[in-house]
Amino acid sequence: MPAVDDPALIWQQCLFAFEEPAVDHEFLGVERTLLDDESWVDHVPGWLHGADLVFAELVAKLSWRQRQVVMFDRQLPEPRLTAWWSSEQPPAPLPVLHDALHALTVRYHRPFDAIGFNLYRDGRDSVAWHADRERFHLENPVVAIVSTGAPRTFQMRPKGGGASRWWQLGPGDLFVMGGACQHQWEHCVPKTAAVQGPRLSIMFRHHLARYSVDAH
Repeated sequence: MPAVDDPALIWQQCLFAFEEPAVDHEFLGVERTLLDDESWVDHVPGWLHGADLVFAELVAKLSWRQRQVVMFDRQLPEPRLTAWWSSEQPPAPLPVLHDALHALTVRYHRPFDAIGFNLYRDGRDSVAWHADRERFHLENPVVAIVSTGAPRTFQMRPKGGGASRWWQLGPGDLFVMGGACQHQWEHCVPKTAAVQGPRLSIMFRHHLARYSVDAH
């Protein structure tokens, strides 16, 4: 398992500034963007309260690994660390994650039952353009992402070409892709030289999601 105790991974915040973790069940401030006639995204800034504490505890508690991918006929390490949890396992690493699963299930009428975690250690870590694999099993899957740690840009573009759109996801922001997003759009987290520190992305999935660990 790759080490995650490097000083670069420590989210530098005063301990006294940590807020008790909680999610906003009212989804106050939600902004829905219609990408096309069938695809939409929701952005809720600051949906997860206490995001800095959640970041610190998950970095310390999760069993991180670095998977191998095939690129240019070579096996290379993915530029990020990953971890995974599903409802078939013991309780989720933090109680607030169970609360988030429930809130998302009620809001989006999907049985969210799995969580993927991606740790972007610095601006060199990234994920390339892709669509999530749930599209092979579900007609219109909903994927919810909560961002913790340093802000990073999240981009989306139409499949087959077209102008891209982007959102700056900060600590505690919720970003939900719904409708035909996974069929009609791709998304990525690009590399960047201007980054304030590490970022941990928490992805909530449903149904056959446990068979896929995509990154956001």
